[in-house]
Amino acid sequence: MSEQTDTKKPGLRKSRVGVVTSTKMEKTIVVEYVARVPHPKFKKIVKKSKKFYAHDENSAAKVGDKVRIVETRPLSKLKRWELAEVLSH
Repeated sequence: MSEQTDTKKPGLRKSRVGVVTSTKMEKTIVVEYVARVPHPKFKKIVKKSKKFYAHDENSAAKVGDKVRIVETRPLSKLKRWELAEVLSH
């Protein structure tokens, strides 16, 4: 049998674009993500929103900013995302 190499490719990380709703915690932002999805029964497009807690090391984002967040390993009980970039102020 041939040996497998120890190098693993990291999986593709999910990415979301949302609006910062809170920066009251240290190094953490709350991002509201709104998805437009069809209703399961009636097929009408409805908005579905979800809050994500994201790590912001340098406190770059402010309330109202449009930001991109990416998936990461669990950093705390609720934080599983980190700030990738601030898209607009």
